[in-house]
Amino acid sequence: MARIFITGSADGLGKLAAGALINQGHQVVLHARNQKRAQHILTQIQGAETVVTADLSSIAETKNLALELNAIGRFDAVIHNAGLYQVSNLDLSVDGLPVLLAVNTIAPYLLTSLMDKPGRLIYLSSGMHLQGDPTLRGLAGTKPRVSYSDSKLHDLILAKAVARKWSGIHANAVDPGWVPTKMGGAGAPDDLEKGYQTQVWLAASQDVKARVTGRYFHHQRSANYLSKADDISTQEQFLTLCEQISGVHFPSQSH
Repeated sequence: MARIFITGSADGLGKLAAGALINQGHQVVLHARNQKRAQHILTQIQGAETVVTADLSSIAETKNLALELNAIGRFDAVIHNAGLYQVSNLDLSVDGLPVLLAVNTIAPYLLTSLMDKPGRLIYLSSGMHLQGDPTLRGLAGTKPRVSYSDSKLHDLILAKAVARKWSGIHANAVDPGWVPTKMGGAGAPDDLEKGYQTQVWLAASQDVKARVTGRYFHHQRSANYLSKADDISTQEQFLTLCEQISGVHFPSQSH
């Protein structure tokens, strides 16, 4: 039995993945943006270990969340599922960052950096990352601006950097497909069940095909991705920019 934490598990793919993992007998810690959503999800999912709350658009709340999770105990896997889609760069967080950047890019960076290292890390990316800007220009300067595609490329770059720098840890990115969730919309053409099965598989399966690192998956198979994500200088530039934005250093293997 594994202990697994899933960000953004109050609805959508995170909720579905949580339910599937609990049904497999795993200990699952849920996450919701606020207390109201946390109370609601506990009525929807039976058998969760607990639910934690934090607004991932806030650097301070995300840092506190990492401390709270470390106090719970070490996790075998973390699924970085939380994400936003149709949000303007004019919609700013309490820290003055675009909310899209704060939730989709900075929050997984912070949690990865500050949580005790799990055995497996899964980052939700998207096929739209192929349209992201590999120069990372949007992260530089005093007023960063990013698109959804940029942020999903960032998640892939983060997964690749973790896989390269932290030996003994399985870090992978997943394209769940365009599925009919609240984010994807009712008309989304992809298979909803397949949209969360890969995360569940990577988080808990003993299948040798799931015990890999530095990969990009779509429906449990390796998929095409932007090769610039493999570039070490791009990865290092990304980590440096995230540190400049968040004030948190990416830890070495010895952390």
